[in-house]
Amino acid sequence: MSRKINRILIANRGEIAVRIIRACKELDIETVAVYSTVDKDSLHVKLADEAICIGSHLVTESYLNMQNIVAAAEISGADAIHPGYGFLAENVDFVEILNACNIEFIGPEGDAIRRMGDKAEARKLMKENNVPTVPGSKDIIQSIEEGLKVAKECGFPVMVKATAGGGGKGMRLVHKEEDFAELFELASQEALAGFGNGDCYIEKFVVDPRHIEVQILGDSFGNVIHLGERNCSIQRRHQKLLEEAPSPCISEDLRTRICQAGVDAAKAVNYKNAGTIEFLVDKDENFYFMEMNTRLQVEHPVTEMITGVDLVKEQILIAEGHKLSYTQDEIKFKGHAIEFRVNAENPKDNFSPCPGAIDHLRLPGGPGVRVDTMISSNDEILPFYDSMIAKLIVYDEDRDKAIIRGKRALDEFVIDGVSSTVEVHKQILSTETFKSGYFSTSYMDTEFNLSE
Repeated sequence: MSRKINRILIANRGEIAVRIIRACKELDIETVAVYSTVDKDSLHVKLADEAICIGSHLVTESYLNMQNIVAAAEISGADAIHPGYGFLAENVDFVEILNACNIEFIGPEGDAIRRMGDKAEARKLMKENNVPTVPGSKDIIQSIEEGLKVAKECGFPVMVKATAGGGGKGMRLVHKEEDFAELFELASQEALAGFGNGDCYIEKFVVDPRHIEVQILGDSFGNVIHLGERNCSIQRRHQKLLEEAPSPCISEDLRTRICQAGVDAAKAVNYKNAGTIEFLVDKDENFYFMEMNTRLQVEHPVTEMITGVDLVKEQILIAEGHKLSYTQDEIKFKGHAIEFRVNAENPKDNFSPCPGAIDHLRLPGGPGVRVDTMISSNDEILPFYDSMIAKLIVYDEDRDKAIIRGKRALDEFVIDGVSSTVEVHKQILSTETFKSGYFSTSYMDTEFNLSE
């Protein structure tokens, strides 16, 4: 049964808050922005129909403060909350609080978030549903002795992963037996400090894999479709820098199999709303489930560009109780899209964050160019939040032309006052390895000497 949403509170900041507000306006839905004291002049605050301050610059007192956010929703009369990504987007407690307050959460149900957020349980569920998984431990490792036994069975190198980890935290690559105990402890301690859960599991390390993910949509009627795959292999410290769709240099057979596996994975957890199934692909096109992101992805625009589907609008319509707007046969793929994450970082100083004032800003434009951002000239890039300040997305009829368009758009992109990753993206596009379309997650280590 459908339920009309009239007013959405966006429990986030920055470019994703702006992105959600724009989708709401096109659906004729009122918006409420929340902001920290230092974000009072931010673009999402200016664009929303109403804006409420929820605390200080500390995320624990503002964007992670569930009590203040729910209070803001009740005060403003919002009947739904969109979490964007990060912050509370995958917080089961938050979902349950909203359910108790009769506020719609624009995302999956809490049970799906919980099951897929526990990486050990997610692996187990995928194996039970015939989704390929990386060889490794069946359950959480209870001791270093047990972990070492599993690691020997898999064969080194292995990856120690925290079941509650994410963003590269709680992960350690172990190349040899004598290093296992120390690195296992480090991964566990890092996860305990960062996520409150030090449980770890072990996977065989796939050498030089490609990171390929499948975008899915599911509704309350049991319908699940995929919107193709994205290549996210250009990474640094497990953080994505550049994404593209469709994936270059994969066979149509792999594309069919991996997208179907994404659908199967979503169905296994009775998934509703937008989500992403992430896989590792080896040189022989074997692929393995890595994790599911139970939220909108930073890189969702490249999928939107090649399918014409507005994923944020679909999220809202699903939350209202509507059936998917598309059947699988109606999803058509056309052209090629590349997204460049523009971060306020200094690549010459080991990519350290570079907060400060933007003296001058010139954004690229023209055919096939999209910029998702919240920045403008004279804005202050704050040191309290993620360093990503913009996403540049380019589209053209094929990959070679998209690369040329990307070079043109990056040349137009001018940010004075703070260092950024614009020049890094120019270098990436100029390498023969990238242009070939065949590269792995080790690309940044092999093509760039970032240690100096």
